[in-house]
Amino acid sequence: MLADQLWFTAPHRVELRRQLLPEPRGKKLLVKTQYSAISAGSELLAYRGQLPGDISLDANLAALRQTTAYPLPYGYACVGRVAQLGENVDAAWLGKQVFSFQPHASHFIATPEQLLPVPDDIPAEAAVFLANAETAVNLAHDGAPLLGERIVVLGQGIVGLLLTGLLAAVPLAQLHAADTIARRRELALALGASRAFDPNCNTELATIQQDLRLPVDLAAPALSGADVLFELSGRPEALNLAIDLCGYGGRIVIGSWYGSKSAPIALGGAAHRNRIRFITSQVSTIAPALSGRWDKARRFETAWQTIRRLQPQQWITHRFDLPAASELYRLLDQAPESVVQAVFVY
Repeated sequence: MLADQLWFTAPHRVELRRQLLPEPRGKKLLVKTQYSAISAGSELLAYRGQLPGDISLDANLAALRQTTAYPLPYGYACVGRVAQLGENVDAAWLGKQVFSFQPHASHFIATPEQLLPVPDDIPAEAAVFLANAETAVNLAHDGAPLLGERIVVLGQGIVGLLLTGLLAAVPLAQLHAADTIARRRELALALGASRAFDPNCNTELATIQQDLRLPVDLAAPALSGADVLFELSGRPEALNLAIDLCGYGGRIVIGSWYGSKSAPIALGGAAHRNRIRFITSQVSTIAPALSGRWDKARRFETAWQTIRRLQPQQWITHRFDLPAASELYRLLDQAPESVVQAVFVY
């Protein structure tokens, strides 16, 4: 079987490669891809040459254990149908629609353990959001919002929108969403955010500060500021805004993967005096505090429920064939405001 694969070969360069796949043998099977979703945040790191050079893409996923050196295949949200089975694979897998954390490719070889059956009531275009939906669930777990809290979500890309939709179901005092792109702010409001603001607009930022009753000086009463902030913008300098908006003893949950990007962070003022807790959130594992009751299967089921409720396929704005990948990544790089979610269609 010949498979078309997308490879990142250098900064701002991608190419299509045709690879001869072996026949699936033993406990392996062949999947024909229908859709794969682009995760703009992490994939633009690969496209721009901003991946860190000292780690694997994801040590917990067999398809992504390679290093970050060029050339590399990337992507981790494929939905397809099982087209061929090895002799030791249960016949029930044949024809089944599945999700897998695989790089963008028209076909791929996997084991049953690397596949998640897609529920019958979820269409393929919705199922490609599973990875991001699981990330949003994990963020909510790590932030642990309480009833009546004031929450700010910085960044309304797909993960930010999914998280905003999840949090809107919690009886919060305030739920603020921030993004520099107006279209994303409109979507956040439609999902139930109290306010959506442009963090680069001083007037809008002042309104949020007033809502959070932030003090003029650090000697003011502590019952002010956000209880939880989620940093999902992909910009490390946004952590300074998170610190400015955070209340005494508040939590800042860092869900962005910055790659090799860095920025000066002001830890000597409010961050120090306000006993702010910084929580790094990463979806590959289960938080230690939850691991006695939660596993990946339970979290995936919650992610499927999230997809059923929020219907994220409504956010797909661009559908491209794999040979047009160069055009799509240029668009994401140069005009991100025009794209909410892009998918490859096979």
